[in-house]
Amino acid sequence: MPVSPAVHTPAAREPRISGRTGRILGAVLACTALAVSACASHPDDSASIIRTTTNIAGAGVVGIERDTTQACPMPSAPDPADGPSRTVRHASGESRVPADPQRIVVLGTPALDATCAVGLWERVVGTTTLPGPVPQPGYLGYGVVEIPGVGTAADPDPALIARLDPDLIIGEVPAGRAGYEALSAIAPTVLVGAEPNWEKQFTAFAGAMGRQGAATAALDAYHTEAADTGATLDARYVQASIVRFTPGGTEYLGSETFAAQILAGTGATRPTAQRDNSAPIDESDPVAAEGDLIYVLFAGADGQEHGESVMRSQPWEELGAVADNRTFVVDDTLWHTTGLTAARAVLTDIRDTLNAYVMD
Repeated sequence: MPVSPAVHTPAAREPRISGRTGRILGAVLACTALAVSACASHPDDSASIIRTTTNIAGAGVVGIERDTTQACPMPSAPDPADGPSRTVRHASGESRVPADPQRIVVLGTPALDATCAVGLWERVVGTTTLPGPVPQPGYLGYGVVEIPGVGTAADPDPALIARLDPDLIIGEVPAGRAGYEALSAIAPTVLVGAEPNWEKQFTAFAGAMGRQGAATAALDAYHTEAADTGATLDARYVQASIVRFTPGGTEYLGSETFAAQILAGTGATRPTAQRDNSAPIDESDPVAAEGDLIYVLFAGADGQEHGESVMRSQPWEELGAVADNRTFVVDDTLWHTTGLTAARAVLTDIRDTLNAYVMD
């Protein structure tokens, strides 16, 4: 059954949140039972459709056919410098780093994301890996999978790092055997700290690589894209819920999280219950999960197993967004990370789903 491009009015039920009726659908996207279809509204092609063929516990799965060929741009130019090196102050101290590094070791996905965002990922000679069968998140493309691993983010191996002869090491905080002193003995090291603001974190990583100017330009372009996405989708009329299932429970992602910040950049609103920091959800009465639509994240295979059991329960199935067929599974390694490249990919997911339905 197609969805009318007019105002959507849900079936009569006890309202969970405000703003459900009278929503303006600027772009309507329809999905079959085993196919999620996303039709972003564009001036030149309002009927473009993106389809996937996966459904989990009644929710459409988003991003399976993600195009990563353009994830990382061409190399950006270095900032002007007075010589071959410069001083960078950071959370762990002060380092003299190359003005234009050529052999970079990155510790953590946010740092790897930053090298991609400024076009320097091909200069990365070593990186930490994710636990499990996939060494790097898929949204960064296939090339990063070939970068040699130096251990996990929780325990990088200084011996493996030293063998790669880097001229710069970047990361967030010391971890495991990779203390700041051990790393600095190998190469100039910049550890930016546990910065809660993802844009400041990205800027710090870019600055360590001598790409402050490139970072500013990239963020400006992202802000424009986010605003344009929101305007195209009439995002301000939509309350978007974000729910994450872990092996031991369920929580909504609050305003302090990366995913919430990307949504806010489009102008989309959050359900009243989710406008503060993240908090657990009562699975026997998951009213705090309610929204005009629900984005679902699974924290690994165990999180998915637990999540599917909750999503097949009667209390979950009685949620208005679930009854409306407006639940979408998104990639946890993308929506629950930080970085400019990730932010752009999340925007694509939002563009494909914010006004979408999974149709019976």
